[in-house]
Amino acid sequence: MGALPKQRISRAHQGNRRRHHFIAAPALVNCPQCGAKKRAHHVCPTCGVYRGRQVLEIEERRRPEA
Repeated sequence: MGALPKQRISRAHQGNRRRHHFIAAPALVNCPQCGAKKRAHHVCPTCGVYRGRQVLEIEERRRPEA
């Protein structure tokens, strides 16, 4: 015999079991160069600096003129 459930699990109990299965928001820190929010141990997407070194060249974003 295989393992079979004795009773049906209701949607509420199923949801209670799964209430911890959510995606946590990433921890953000302030960039020491520009002060923008960035993920820890990642290159700053605003200024392109990682651990005090310029790693990426970031082009200035220009708004399209109307």
